[in-house]
Amino acid sequence: MTLYMMIWVLDTMMVGWYAGDVGVSSVGLSSEILYTFVNIFIAVGISVGITSLIARKYGAKDLKAAEEYASLGFFTGSIIALFILIICFTFSKNILVIAGAKGEILNLGVNYMKIASIALFFNMLTNLLNSILRGYGNTKTPLFISALINVINLVLDYMMIFGVKPFPELGVKGAALATLIAQFCGFICAITYTIKKSKIKPHFKYIKDMNFARFVKLIKLSIPSSLQEGAFDISRLISTFMIMHLGSISFAANQITTTIESLSFMPGWGFAVAATTLVGHKVGEKNYEKAKAYADTCAILGALIMGLCGLGFLLFPKFLISLFIHSSAKDVINLGSICIMIASVEQPVMAFSMIYGGALKGMGDTKTPFIVSLISSWLIRLPLMYYIVYVLKLPVTYVWWVTAVQWTFDGILIIILFRRKFNKTTV
Repeated sequence: MTLYMMIWVLDTMMVGWYAGDVGVSSVGLSSEILYTFVNIFIAVGISVGITSLIARKYGAKDLKAAEEYASLGFFTGSIIALFILIICFTFSKNILVIAGAKGEILNLGVNYMKIASIALFFNMLTNLLNSILRGYGNTKTPLFISALINVINLVLDYMMIFGVKPFPELGVKGAALATLIAQFCGFICAITYTIKKSKIKPHFKYIKDMNFARFVKLIKLSIPSSLQEGAFDISRLISTFMIMHLGSISFAANQITTTIESLSFMPGWGFAVAATTLVGHKVGEKNYEKAKAYADTCAILGALIMGLCGLGFLLFPKFLISLFIHSSAKDVINLGSICIMIASVEQPVMAFSMIYGGALKGMGDTKTPFIVSLISSWLIRLPLMYYIVYVLKLPVTYVWWVTAVQWTFDGILIIILFRRKFNKTTV
């Protein structure tokens, strides 16, 4: 998960070196929009449904049902991925205008978004295949694939952005092309491994003779998870649009901070996937005590690692921000340093929210994480953001205090509801 997020990080970092705050703003805004679509419908939508159902069927030793869910999930997810590609490619300019992009940020953003939307189509297909592998406990192969994607992306980013022979200097467009090539290579590796070596494989026969009841079960499990991510990501996207009104310096500082923080919560997502898979296996075996033990262990480890990331934010804020932009942009570096220090506060509670939410999904409960996310995002985050940006007109640093409040509420509530759900399930 960290390596996949590194693709966005590397694009933002190198474009920041190449084009300053305008480049960071164009790539940051475009990526934020694209990854919102991917997360809502695929990464935290249909993929979670696939992993959860395969985990429980694999735990119950019902491999036929596991392969049927893998087939239905991959087919459904591929259709959704194609639809997202068409929307983002065709209406890239309209989407960025709605987001508040203007001038050079808009022009660069459109070029980046069109190419990156094709790249993310292959990313979504790879994500679906990875969810099948994770469902039966294979997290190593997705790791190797993401490492390969990163190596290709890193080399091509440098060569295509700055113009190292045989490539011309392509700037922002070069970053998008590098991502496209890397994601395509990753997809080829993922589909080859799944067909040849995976314990659970998708088969066309399950699509031709579709079991409608199982298809409905997959969708019913995936929709609340999608809605949970939608509640969070759409509110975050609206928040990003609000911050656009504070100017390019504030927006660049916010995007760099968001990019850095995205790396810190990837360990949380990793342990959330582990919790979904392991809890799902044990629930399939009806071993509820061990299911709880796995959930608690994942939560403690995730919170510890994210807490250490938060400590890094406190100790080295200027160094971290300066990695993404030229040293002459002192206003962006100073503002971003304060933002990243505030972001350190929310790391442990964010881990609890993600991981206990993942454990609930492993138990087949995708509704509870959605309700919690809906409350924290739309009843806490957005009203406070609007009040700070438009009424009080405070600087972007206050936005990060709002997210700290949101995650604290979210993390505490999800722990309480997980304990209650576990107690009821055990009884």
